Amino acid sequence: MKTTTDVLNHHRKCFATRDIDGLLADYAPDAVFFGSSGTLRGPDAIKPVFEQFFAEFAKPGLSFAPKQLLIEGAYAITVWTAETADNSYEHASDTFVIQNGSICLQAFTAKIKPKH
Repeated sequence: MKTTTDVLNHHRKCFATRDIDGLLADYAPDAVFFGSSGTLRGPDAIKPVFEQFFAEFAKPGLSFAPKQLLIEGAYAITVWTAETADNSYEHASDTFVIQNGSICLQAFTAKIKPKH
């Protein structure tokens, strides 16, 4: 069984390499994602969120800085900042619940300042 650390490492690697299929494989079929667009359920509903992130983060000039990673059993939180051509992510965090080797819940929140 994959540990919380294993799942997060895979998830972060897939995000960095823009591997959408690998990233979505980390989610349970009924996973819940809380974000700025509301509540999404399941990998198919979550996919457009990451397609948008991948498009933005693929543009030249990306700066990404992980600030903190805390893991306690099935729970994890990552805190980070980033600069893209479009936005300044002054403070962002992802909170995860990982059970049976899959992400069951992810909550994303960020203070984002558009550059345009």
